[in-house]
Amino acid sequence: MTDIPLATLSASAPRRAFGVAVLFALGLILILIPLRQPPGAIWYGLMVLFGIGAIVLGEALRRATAATLILTPTDLREDTGRVLAVLEDVSKVNRGSFAMKPSNGFTLEMKSHQQRIWAPGLWWSIGRRVGVGGVVPSPQARIMAEKIEELISAQQV
Repeated sequence: MTDIPLATLSASAPRRAFGVAVLFALGLILILIPLRQPPGAIWYGLMVLFGIGAIVLGEALRRATAATLILTPTDLREDTGRVLAVLEDVSKVNRGSFAMKPSNGFTLEMKSHQQRIWAPGLWWSIGRRVGVGGVVPSPQARIMAEKIEELISAQQV
């Protein structure tokens, strides 16, 4: 009964593809430039290092955005089973224009500290905040935030 999905949120395919492509392209450019015009040894090493970092980040983005977020009456979780937030621990949902939140998303203020985790392009967790958004469609994120607000207000009554 508690595993009934109330809302789902997954990455937008065009945004996901664009983000991954940009990071991979940046990585390749940073690796290829020193090969064509070798700079000093320090710059060569830094450019190759940052290029590899961009490619690794692109792969992390690709893997993280393959997941779907599922809202149930008790928690917000990934389709892999990782729980982002237990709704009893959520005190507030921030989704305003000037809120510190991911693009097209929202932030959950928690009652207790959360583990530091980052799924690039989909969600992050730091301190008492869990941010959801990035390469997700804004209407889906808005619907999920509204449903979370409804569940929180129902718990407080």
